[in-house]
Amino acid sequence: MRIVVQKYGGSSVSDLDRIGRVADRIVRCAADGTGVVVVVSAMGTTTDQLIDLAHRVAPQPDRRELDMLLSVGERVAMSLVAMALRERGVDAVSLTGSQSGIITDEAHADARVVEVRPARVKAALDKGRVVIVAGFQGVSRTREVTTLGRGGSDTTAVVLAAALGAEHCEICSDVDGVWTADPRVVPKALQIGELGLEHALALARGGAKVLFEDAIRYARDRGVTLQASSTFGPGSGTRLAVGQPMSDGAIAVSSDRHLVAARDLDIGEVLAQGGRVRRQLGAWSHVDVRNAHGAIGGTPIGVVTAVGSALVDRPEVYGVAEALSEATMPVSDWGASGDTAWWQVAPHQLDEAARLVHRLLVESD
Repeated sequence: MRIVVQKYGGSSVSDLDRIGRVADRIVRCAADGTGVVVVVSAMGTTTDQLIDLAHRVAPQPDRRELDMLLSVGERVAMSLVAMALRERGVDAVSLTGSQSGIITDEAHADARVVEVRPARVKAALDKGRVVIVAGFQGVSRTREVTTLGRGGSDTTAVVLAAALGAEHCEICSDVDGVWTADPRVVPKALQIGELGLEHALALARGGAKVLFEDAIRYARDRGVTLQASSTFGPGSGTRLAVGQPMSDGAIAVSSDRHLVAARDLDIGEVLAQGGRVRRQLGAWSHVDVRNAHGAIGGTPIGVVTAVGSALVDRPEVYGVAEALSEATMPVSDWGASGDTAWWQVAPHQLDEAARLVHRLLVESD
């Protein structure tokens, strides 16, 4: 059986009308007998609302209880999508992360997948059913509900695609593929037709919203081909695969506002609290705190990252820091190595800085 895995983000299932449109899209995909596994995120901003609710009860909520709370959002979405498919005459069944065989470590709120046992998914496919899976969640080896961190639904889709031997994994969102910058921030951003997973991983680590680090890394390590597509609009999207070269001379820019700069950190404690160390600068660390939920201190910072083949050898990179400072966006620090360069700016100037870096490195070509 030909199998494809599709993932739909929160904006794609944000209301009942969109859920219906997603169901219509799934019906078309399954019409030729293709086995379809669909991974869904929580509806719209549900996860943000649940996190806010937790923080109103406890400034640093217990991470196990937080996982129990956050896992609810995807379960609502999966059930509604399955119901919508059944109304359209398609046999569908919804499964939670644990029912789908997503086995993780014990790191609550930022768990890593350690094994996939998709027996129930395979059995449902063999019966001709479309399988709807709750993304972003799994079960630990000690049988605790866990979540995979922000963007974890992408990871769910990729690990299932690998375990099922799927033809490809389609990541569907409100943006048609990967661009040279977030087109919602940089109006002159250009679509990238094909992208290697190594460069995609560098962009993800730099904060690119359409790409999530764990999913990209898993796809690279398991040889899973990804297709980033728009859920509703026309467009060709972006193909992401191992060994796929970036277009000659192409550069992409991403930005991250979920970072803090902190001095003399206990890195083991940072990792235990869900933080991810992005770089070490002497005694200072840049830490991604999107899954730390208030557990790590530090000063909020913004970082713009550029990715391109042999970027460190391009002379124009070395004038960016001065250009940002001249545009009243002081650069606190910057660096370049291999295919990546980065610049640290104030968080409130991050979007403006991304537009300037894109203009200097992408639009000037």
